[in-house]
Amino acid sequence: MLNQFFTYEFLQNTFYTGILIGLIGPLLGTFVVVRRLSLIADALSHVTLGGIAFGLFLEKKYGLIFLTPFYTGMGFSVIGSIFIERLRSVYKAYQELAIPIILSGGVGLSVIFISLANGFNTDLYNYLFGSVSAVSRNDLWSIVIITIIVLTVLALFYKELFMLSFDEEHAVVSGIHAKRIHFIFIILTALVISASIRIVGVLLVSALMTLPVAASIRIAKGFKQTILFSVIFGELSVIIGLLTGYYFEIPPGGTIVMTAIIILIVTILGKKVWSYFTRKTVI
Repeated sequence: MLNQFFTYEFLQNTFYTGILIGLIGPLLGTFVVVRRLSLIADALSHVTLGGIAFGLFLEKKYGLIFLTPFYTGMGFSVIGSIFIERLRSVYKAYQELAIPIILSGGVGLSVIFISLANGFNTDLYNYLFGSVSAVSRNDLWSIVIITIIVLTVLALFYKELFMLSFDEEHAVVSGIHAKRIHFIFIILTALVISASIRIVGVLLVSALMTLPVAASIRIAKGFKQTILFSVIFGELSVIIGLLTGYYFEIPPGGTIVMTAIIILIVTILGKKVWSYFTRKTVI
């Protein structure tokens, strides 16, 4: 792939995008998992699919090529995240209801706009499962901007996000504006999910935000170490997944997720083996 990498721009776009997604996906996913909001990625990915289908509909019916499905999907994802946060405020005693409500709405919109856009086609298939060749240079620059925004916000509000993730009541008493931080966090999650879809695909994007974190939790000894291992596992999953997907000519989303699952299984088994030999040594 090295020769092709220097020859073809689309491979460069895909590889650079994968590196960025492998960073921000697990990075933000650590906070998502710790806050027990893992299913939020599924909800927003389905809303994003509705936006992508809407973009394809506009493209097919009205020739609006300047408003690409990538950007309409991102817009729908952000709007969906805002609705989730509002519904969490409405159903204070049943906040988890917000996620299936938005997920159902996303699926409904997807079915409607896919039908209006004359059903499934190659473009939609690429969005569902990811594609090695679908990332344009404009998409890459958009993801670079999203990465900068995510890293900047996490650097500025790390302490607040950390406290809200582990002890929200104490954080509020300490003077942290919980609603504002929740709002910023949900918008970031929406942006990361919509950005990741080009590589991983709508149906698999939540796995990139949760599987590396699940593997990291098994071996990490603290929150910052969990973040570090999550990013390492995420990058390994993306790089290996892109390479295998390219050589076997299959969507990279599946190979990325299967790589992440293998890493998870190795960490679980490795932890058990380490614990077994540690106990024997002590005895």
